[in-house]
Amino acid sequence: MHGYSGDKQAYLTRLRRIEGQIRGLQRMVEEDSYCIDVLTQVSAATRALQAVALGLLEDHIGHCVTDAIAGGGPEAEAKVKEASAAIARLVRS
Repeated sequence: MHGYSGDKQAYLTRLRRIEGQIRGLQRMVEEDSYCIDVLTQVSAATRALQAVALGLLEDHIGHCVTDAIAGGGPEAEAKVKEASAAIARLVRS
């Protein structure tokens, strides 16, 4: 079971909303909307995706990493490294 399983429906709802935002962005570009208006919407979609990513990361740490640490051994170390790499990817983006 994945850490986000309990919130799966909420994540799917949020991702569908973001999908709608992206379609709206496509429409804005097709209709030659003002650059700043498009950029504003790109920023909003980016923030929405970042919020999903942070939620998934929190769920991963709270469930998968915590369970691995409780079990100890090499899996615990691997999960911590995996989480650190995920955080690094999010910080770089």
